[in-house]
Amino acid sequence: MKFSFLFALLAAALPFLAAAQPFQFPTANRHLLDANQQEKFFVGTVGKPWTSGDFGCVRTGGTQMHEGIDIRCLRRDKRSEPLDTVHATATGTVAYINAKPSLSNYGNYLILRHQIEGLEVYTLYAHLASITSGFKTGTAVTAGEIIGVMGRTTNTREQISKERAHVHFEINFFVSDRFAGWYKSHHPGQRNDHGDWNGQNLLGLSPSKLFLAQQRLGAKFTLLEHIRSQTELCRVFVRDTDFPWLRRHPALVRDNPRAKAEGIVGYEIALNCNGVPFDLTPRAASEVRSEGKWQLLSVNQAEFERAGCRRLVFKKGSKWILTASGESLLSLLTH
Repeated sequence: MKFSFLFALLAAALPFLAAAQPFQFPTANRHLLDANQQEKFFVGTVGKPWTSGDFGCVRTGGTQMHEGIDIRCLRRDKRSEPLDTVHATATGTVAYINAKPSLSNYGNYLILRHQIEGLEVYTLYAHLASITSGFKTGTAVTAGEIIGVMGRTTNTREQISKERAHVHFEINFFVSDRFAGWYKSHHPGQRNDHGDWNGQNLLGLSPSKLFLAQQRLGAKFTLLEHIRSQTELCRVFVRDTDFPWLRRHPALVRDNPRAKAEGIVGYEIALNCNGVPFDLTPRAASEVRSEGKWQLLSVNQAEFERAGCRRLVFKKGSKWILTASGESLLSLLTH
């Protein structure tokens, strides 16, 4: 009787535990959570410190965004090749596989789709030596399941050395299911080997910050609140009422009684340093001053100075403006 009661209690608690800790580490390396052990977790670029293996403006002297984290291997064979298995960080399905290293600087890589707290999230695992046999688009995977083996595959001229063998890991949002058409019209003549799964169509969050937040908050952690608490780089208005991001991420849309009563003409959107639209508010015509397709409303200068390497905005004299990169992002977002 006691056993059945405890079993029922545990079964009832499991969904809440899963919600509190939605992501597992993709390998056995968990040194990120150990004080002052980051060098054992991250792999830096050649000649650079471990910080260049973290997420953010950590490449090329702080002027280049690294949209994932590079996790160091723990086990090697006699030839010093990595042996670490790579695991699904959450339950989901296979969204995309690239098994032709020559087509990407990510080498062999895998993308998984997850539904967490009403959000559609994607994880990416790159530079794999191999991908689990039998995987194809739509294959179901469970959290912790082996999806491949760590490696150092890439198509770049400068190969990944044995010493720097790692898995490049990302936590992403998918921007638009119309990407392939958008790319063809905006970059005529340029190759797009991965269709809608082109890296430009994925916007990443910092995995390291997410793992640390999970540890810090425990059962109080929620992915939705983690996303909503992103630091704002800028705020824009887009004159559009039906676009893919809006339909894909309704949980990120806030209520606005005025727009509901008067009619929605567009959305005010907060973007983080990587361009992730993490907060959307519908606006009525009476709340909007500009007649343009989009408008830059405000910029967090402190965040721009800390992490503005995506170059989405720029200060021209005393006025902030959207750059070509910023307008390109909004164009894709609303295509």
